[in-house]
Amino acid sequence: MVDASSFSRRWRLALLTLVAGVLVWSGIRPNRTGSWVMETVWVVAGLAAVVALRRRFPLTPLLTCLLAVWAVVLCYGGHYTYALTPLGDWAREAFGLARNPYDRLGHFMQGFVPAIAFRETLWRTSPLRGSRWLTPLTLTCCLSLSALWELLEWAGAYAVAGGSPDFLGGQGDPWDTQWDMLLALLGAALALLLLSRPHTRQLLALGDQEAVPSTRRRAVP
Repeated sequence: MVDASSFSRRWRLALLTLVAGVLVWSGIRPNRTGSWVMETVWVVAGLAAVVALRRRFPLTPLLTCLLAVWAVVLCYGGHYTYALTPLGDWAREAFGLARNPYDRLGHFMQGFVPAIAFRETLWRTSPLRGSRWLTPLTLTCCLSLSALWELLEWAGAYAVAGGSPDFLGGQGDPWDTQWDMLLALLGAALALLLLSRPHTRQLLALGDQEAVPSTRRRAVP
């Protein structure tokens, strides 16, 4: 696990460059322009928010790395569409699956990464720091995000693809929406189970780093 104190500006710049490069690549002749826009607009918004808030609300190294990985997953799926990704086709053939599973990975990540993002935001901006309610409320936020995404996909299918179910990437599965939300919930639960302790250490270290400049400013007459 990368320590907060050693996660230099150079590493952050490298991750920013990686995500920007993958985003540009994904926009070169995507399979479906409408799908690409809907999938990658969140990457653009996330990049803008991280850059704009880098001084007022610097992120922990863990969350920074997870957001970069999630951005790559979104860009790759947006370029090919989730149902047609080469990586998913390989997994389908290799493991004898009935469908391209990349969409499942995308929704698992939709819970895994936001779990740490919500946890970090609640820890730093609410009275929930160290509270027993932090984990269940984080899970609730992740499930709400997944439900909102399903509604946005439904609206996007009508706005971009004339109501075609193919836009949703369900691949003929009538329970695709339920599977998507379940996988997001499982991803969130796994992230909190595996990463809460190292995340807490980085949050405490980040809090110490932010406290030093403020203490020095108060000491100045």
